[in-house]
Amino acid sequence: MPLPPTLLAAIPLAIWIYLLVGRGHFWRVREDHFAPIPLETWPRVFVIAPARNEAATISQAISSLAKQDYPGEFSVIVVDDHSEDATVALAQKAADESGPSLRVKTHSPAPLAPGWTGKLWALDAGVQVAADQSAEFFWFTDADIEHAPDTLRRLVIRAERESLDLASLMVLLQAKTFPERLLIPPFLYFFLMLYPPRWIADPKARTAGAAGGCILLRRSAFERIGGFASIRGAVIDDCALARAVKKSGGKIWMGLTRLSVSLRSYKTFPEIRDLIARTAFTQLRYSFLLLIATLAGLFVTYLLAWICFFTLDDPGWLLASTAISIMTATYGATVRFYGLPWLWALTLPFAAIFYGYATFLSAVRYWLGRGGQWKGRAQAQKG
Repeated sequence: MPLPPTLLAAIPLAIWIYLLVGRGHFWRVREDHFAPIPLETWPRVFVIAPARNEAATISQAISSLAKQDYPGEFSVIVVDDHSEDATVALAQKAADESGPSLRVKTHSPAPLAPGWTGKLWALDAGVQVAADQSAEFFWFTDADIEHAPDTLRRLVIRAERESLDLASLMVLLQAKTFPERLLIPPFLYFFLMLYPPRWIADPKARTAGAAGGCILLRRSAFERIGGFASIRGAVIDDCALARAVKKSGGKIWMGLTRLSVSLRSYKTFPEIRDLIARTAFTQLRYSFLLLIATLAGLFVTYLLAWICFFTLDDPGWLLASTAISIMTATYGATVRFYGLPWLWALTLPFAAIFYGYATFLSAVRYWLGRGGQWKGRAQAQKG
């Protein structure tokens, strides 16, 4: 028996009312403006940057690390994850040109061990190099990010002032090309919907998330969870790390910044499709039922209200238009965060269709034994 038209329109409205008021206000996209109050003593930090085939971005990334205005001691190690290009040579050249070359080193780990994902293997190799040093914090950062000079200083101040075990920053992703403008702001919007920062910081909430491109981790917390070996097979490694730290009793936090930026561009739709497909089915725990529920949820949440808007009379039309208004208003904050006109907020349904397609593709690739594709590696293998 089909649902009455009014009830049909009420379903997406109820969803959007919940998302507006009951999902940790995830849509309030705010840049971190923590006041950098100086510390009496500055802990030592060991910076680890895993890199695999990053010749296009490594020079700018390493230069930004070497130029951090951190008052305490810190050193940087670039862990070459078996690159097939000039990543290592360019990293060392950038280090030599940026200041004291002794501060930045490169390291080549052993071949990837079974059961490990490539990034976690590289990060663990960097930690092993730091084993004989007295660093109180590890700063894990990607080799395609250009950090503002005060990034490390601000992270350490926040961690020390608020007794954080893990502090993470979501850096600004590129949104210059048409595919990026259509699909990258939704990437942030959907991520915050899954991992509301308020819930991440709440010790009583189970939600735990982090942005893998910029994570400051207290060494004692790292040792308490058993190191990277405890999450060695995780494809979504940043959130797995945050979950392990929070589960062990640690205090975590995640914020946003526009001062540190990703150097990686996505000029075509297939590039963004592959970005989403790499982890989408992993997020669903490789469950066929969750895949069907997710695709149905995307339809009901982002498309049904528009269908009702164009096909129903009042009161169904009014309910649908209210749902659309809430959808557009909440997404508008993310659109403005990226400096785009408000009209871009109306494109969210198109993005939802694309994300649904990429999620389905992620499942297909997993079933074909090619899940978690990243730089030539299939990291999500069907068991």
